[in-house]
Amino acid sequence: MIVPMKSVMLLCLAKDRESTLDALRELGVLHLAPIRPPESKDLDQARARLAHITRALEALPAVAGRSPTGLSADEVVDKIWSLLGSLRDQTEELEEYRQERRRIEPFGSFDPQVVRELAAKGIIIKLYRLEPGREPPAPEGAVVQTLRRDKSGVYFAVISRAPVAVDAHEVRMPELALSEIDRRITDIEGLLASTRRALEEHAGDRPAVRELAEQAEDLVRFLEAREGMGATKPLAYLRGYCPVERVDALRAAAAQHGWGLRISEPDAEEPVPTLIRNPGWVRPIQTVFKAIGIVPGYREIDISAAFLLFLSLFFAMIVGDAGYGLLFVGLTWWARRKRPNAPAEPFRLLMVMSVSTVVWGVITGNYFGIANTPAPLAGFKLAWLGDEDNVKRLCFLIGAIHLTVAHLWNAIRVWNSPRALAQLGWIATTWTMYFAACNMVLGYPYPDGVGWMFVAGVALIVLFMTPARELKAEWFNHVMLPLSLVSNFVDVVSYLRLFAVGFASFAVASAFNEMGTSGSGLLSGLVGALIIFFGHALNITLAAMGVLVHGIRLNTLEFSSHIGMQWTGRPYAPFARRARAASDARLERRSSESEASGRV
Repeated sequence: MIVPMKSVMLLCLAKDRESTLDALRELGVLHLAPIRPPESKDLDQARARLAHITRALEALPAVAGRSPTGLSADEVVDKIWSLLGSLRDQTEELEEYRQERRRIEPFGSFDPQVVRELAAKGIIIKLYRLEPGREPPAPEGAVVQTLRRDKSGVYFAVISRAPVAVDAHEVRMPELALSEIDRRITDIEGLLASTRRALEEHAGDRPAVRELAEQAEDLVRFLEAREGMGATKPLAYLRGYCPVERVDALRAAAAQHGWGLRISEPDAEEPVPTLIRNPGWVRPIQTVFKAIGIVPGYREIDISAAFLLFLSLFFAMIVGDAGYGLLFVGLTWWARRKRPNAPAEPFRLLMVMSVSTVVWGVITGNYFGIANTPAPLAGFKLAWLGDEDNVKRLCFLIGAIHLTVAHLWNAIRVWNSPRALAQLGWIATTWTMYFAACNMVLGYPYPDGVGWMFVAGVALIVLFMTPARELKAEWFNHVMLPLSLVSNFVDVVSYLRLFAVGFASFAVASAFNEMGTSGSGLLSGLVGALIIFFGHALNITLAAMGVLVHGIRLNTLEFSSHIGMQWTGRPYAPFARRARAASDARLERRSSESEASGRV
């Protein structure tokens, strides 16, 4: 559910701005909305310092088992930047020598000092390059020595006692011999390795640098809050949003510190942040929302539960293989054992998706793309799903149900308004489109009464989709209704992608199985095993991409458009110390894990 918010205006004495912000930061309940753009010299410096520390933290390699060096966090950051500077200089110098080596390597190994000594005695040696296939010219009074021919060109030297004109690209004489360049490349590579080892020695200082970065971020957020406050001497004021259940805590703090508060319902145009709080079984879907960067708007609805349920089904149908599902279960369990302190939600999400895939693979008889289901497992296979037309019809049925849930949800939200009847009309047209898809794609006849259902649905939409008082402003929706009905049909048909991608996954797995088992003998068996392994690895990767492209799309586009979701929200981020926020998140995570284990 989306937690209700209150709009808050807080007043304090201008001289108490910083102490007020300190108290609010410790309270950690108010999402601040700046009165004015936060800008100041101190803020610019704080942001620069945060970027400086963050870059140092990112450069620290993750090496397990390293102990802290004993330096302070600031000293570690300075040392890291010094090492980064050395790495940059050494890398640039190494690249310069490598480029120089590539430039002169076709001319072979020679000493440029000897060339310079000969030039002092009147013997001129110059280097040239021609395009492949051309012959070096032979200027009068000069000797031409071809040094190499390859697909990149013809490389040669011209030796003369006087300057001569040569119809070719002259290559600048190097300062160092090829052997000397190789020696310097080796030396710099050794320096680079030594610098990287020196950087790894500070891997144990990562917690201290991370804490320093958190402190720097806290300072940036504090200064942003301070500079974003409004001021009318002798008062200063700020604006923000507070969850309803934390308003009493804010009022108590105001009474303690002498603040003035105005707490009200947010106006329709206010950019209220979104705080989602769901039961433990729904919470894993937040992993997907964070990964793709979507947040429902405050005045939209939370579809987390429906998203999780249908995405699990879509994941299962797209991957479609019980063998893959069991592999995912094992890998998820192993990864969780390796990372016991990591957030639990991603692992729970993967486990839900994996188990769903196992169930679907079992009832469709698909195990690693094997054409004939092994005898002990064949009894679990549903014969009805063995018919492609049945699976296609099931996809259309899932689409109709999915979109019906969206419109039914909308009808419940406005149950006391005539708009609810329009949503029932959309449900009727959605099921009409389902029957139309089955007829056009699969050849199933229309049931009796479908035409009247469609007419009734369109009539309900036309009559009740827009209240009379809003008709002048929203008349365009009626003009676009024919296109909306066509779009409704397209949306139902688009669920056929579940069959298409799932069938493609099975076909790819079967093809690699056939390729890997086509030979005979030990060598053929080894090559076949590699083909099967890498083929299934590729197929799993493609299936995962299919889930991202198709499974998530059906929720965030088709379903969301029918329910009216635009994902315009921004997450609730209360003004609080980062260290405290991280601690609270860990406590909440442990609490949710305890609840889940208790239910199990």
